[in-house]
Amino acid sequence: MTQSTIAKIGFIGLGNVGAKLAGSLLRNGYDLTVRDLDESAARPLLDAGAAWSESPRAMAESCDLLITCLPSPAASAAVLEDASDGALAGLSEGKIWAEMSTTDYNEATRLGALVKQRGAMPVDCPVSGGCHRAATGNISIFAGCDRATFDCILPVLTTMGRRILHTGDLGSASILKVLTNYLATANLLSCAEALATAQAAGMDLATTYEAIRISSGTSFVHETESQVILNGSRDINFTMDLVCKDIGLFQSIAEEHGVPLELSPLLVRIFEQARQTYGDREHSPNIIRRYEEATGTKILADGFPSEITDDEPEEPGAEIKPHQQHP
Repeated sequence: MTQSTIAKIGFIGLGNVGAKLAGSLLRNGYDLTVRDLDESAARPLLDAGAAWSESPRAMAESCDLLITCLPSPAASAAVLEDASDGALAGLSEGKIWAEMSTTDYNEATRLGALVKQRGAMPVDCPVSGGCHRAATGNISIFAGCDRATFDCILPVLTTMGRRILHTGDLGSASILKVLTNYLATANLLSCAEALATAQAAGMDLATTYEAIRISSGTSFVHETESQVILNGSRDINFTMDLVCKDIGLFQSIAEEHGVPLELSPLLVRIFEQARQTYGDREHSPNIIRRYEEATGTKILADGFPSEITDDEPEEPGAEIKPHQQHP
């Protein structure tokens, strides 16, 4: 398959991120077929011109590129391997399967081997940058696969994202994705502790936010999630169960390779406690509730948005080359 032969795309998994990625494909003129366990999640895309598929197998048979964007490795395995209508049975020579879920790299490589047995080409290509950037096609995308497959799928990836990084072999993108999610989680907790301490010390929280933003302490997480914390909505389209899944995957990678981490197990414990206390579907920035409840205060400030939107215009994406040292 060459770049020009990706004419029909199938997309399974229309959650917070998946629906926005699929929307970018449809908005930019791709022939798109969609599927989700909740058919109502597909309604906006169907109304905008997407087609509906009755099964993963039928979708794989009819499309050149099959994309999955699902909440867990188990969900991806079920979609591909279901005995009656799994997508694997519909894949064939020259087709591509792109796994855009945040998943276990061992599972990505296992399923990828099954895809190759069908003559198709696997790619693990998770995204990073938040739902607000997924909505505008400005999110970043990692892609793990051989170079020929990457070159073939790159025009599709640059439609969904702005910065596309070829990370190496299949599975490498999934490792890097959980690594970056681990860092984001560590930063979320440190932001929550900083805001709680500022509140206890009598600082104005709007001023505190700005001081962090213009200092060496700033970060992507602070500039997004701290805002919805202070607003009180705490809605970043990410939930406690997903945080626990991602940092658990990171911890597993470290354990598999004999790295004696110290901070990671603490994060796992704190977020597992929060998930048990507040529920699987609680917004992840509500980790701040641990400190609100411990101090008997509300960590809020006026003037912050209830959700984050991307105010950058949609731009064509491009491949980002890895950093190289220059003399």
